[in-house]
Amino acid sequence: MKELIEDLSILTVEQRQETPKITGVRSSGKPKKLYIESYGCQMNFSDSEIVASILQKEGFDTTSEITEADVVFLNTCSIREKAEQTVRNRLMHINGLKKHKPELMVGVLGCMAERLKAKFLEEEKIVDLVAGPDAYRDLPQLLAQVEEGDKAVNTFLSREETYADISPIRLNSNGVTAFISIMRGCDNMCSFCVVPFTRGRERSRDPKSIVAEAKDLFEKGYREITLLGQNVDSFKWSPDENNKARLEKTEVREVITFSQLLEKVANIHPDLRIRFSTSHPKDITDDVLHTMARYDNICKYIHLPVQSGNSNVLERMNRGYSREWYLEKINRIREILGIECGISSDMIAGFCGETEEEHQETVSLMDHVKYDFAYMFMYSERPGTLAEKKFKDDVPDAVKQRRLEKIIQKQNQHSLERYQRDIGKTYKVLIEGYSKRSDNFLQGRNSANKVIIFPKENKTKGQYVNVKVETCSKATLLGKII
Repeated sequence: MKELIEDLSILTVEQRQETPKITGVRSSGKPKKLYIESYGCQMNFSDSEIVASILQKEGFDTTSEITEADVVFLNTCSIREKAEQTVRNRLMHINGLKKHKPELMVGVLGCMAERLKAKFLEEEKIVDLVAGPDAYRDLPQLLAQVEEGDKAVNTFLSREETYADISPIRLNSNGVTAFISIMRGCDNMCSFCVVPFTRGRERSRDPKSIVAEAKDLFEKGYREITLLGQNVDSFKWSPDENNKARLEKTEVREVITFSQLLEKVANIHPDLRIRFSTSHPKDITDDVLHTMARYDNICKYIHLPVQSGNSNVLERMNRGYSREWYLEKINRIREILGIECGISSDMIAGFCGETEEEHQETVSLMDHVKYDFAYMFMYSERPGTLAEKKFKDDVPDAVKQRRLEKIIQKQNQHSLERYQRDIGKTYKVLIEGYSKRSDNFLQGRNSANKVIIFPKENKTKGQYVNVKVETCSKATLLGKII
């Protein structure tokens, strides 16, 4: 019993970013093999599926064995220094493989590639190719350059690229859940964040292409999709301006907002579940919350990063809201979607100038909200960000660590409380596959994004079942089908 309820654990952001997702095998008899490791956020993993699709047309199958590869790509994260160091350490290991296979081509993709650009080729001698998030269509040409003996770089950031016409290859797919990227880039200049510099300006994808991709997934047997964006609430599309249409109220033109997109996708089929990530507290609207409330197949779960519970710190972070604003948004979620709606968050310990009193306000905000789970980490200064230019990283590492440990301790307490509330309740669960620790048990998530493990009986993945919760840990529910 204990082994099962500890099947999944809460991860800090550091652990999440440093654990790579590795491509599964997509064999169609093609002569060349591509191996990809994806680090960081879900958007990177989604991008790797786009990369695999682009190179499949160039004669590549994917492989989960790096020793079989003709091309190795690391799709990287730049949000923390430690995340970048993990990639550098991984390249040292790949260097050993390349010594025995000199023709092996090694490329770095994603945010780290965008941040360092051509400099990366000088720092990491074994890297042959560097491509930013908007340059993946150019990968065939870049690989051709490498084959001719040259180094290859493309880190051009586009204001139009959304890869809307590319059908991703679902890597490591369970055949039940999938990601759909609905927009790219970010216009929020949070002072601690590199994303606006590594992924460029916001631009939204044509909603018709999003709905078409979701319909195709449903017809292929998928039963849950997650709509992805750095800030999904900023989704805004019009035929006049591909993305952020700033239109006069007197103009009558088609403008699709995120709440409208949610409704379009929800209407595909009641058996298709919809999730989304990530929301920004200053942008999520009551329209989105009311749309979620109207449709049973839109999951009642919101990832709403707070970062800090103190208004002064939030101002230094350039988050665009205060403590009071955030708490009012939490109140609206509870009013419209109910107490059972799952809410998770991101929190930073030890941001520039953070005092002990400011830290305590983060802890007190956690007591008020009681998140279901959270991603928590120490502040890591990133080159080129507004914080690096304007503020001093003056909180000692030991203090950052102590504050982080306090936040983690508090979150573990709240997670256990929130999960204990579910004991005795029955939830509709989409089966995603076997439990990680026993093939005699299946696992899935309820609407609030909580993992539930239960005896498999005669059920299989892709089915919906009603599960009554019998016990829990701070990160997993355990129950039985009724």
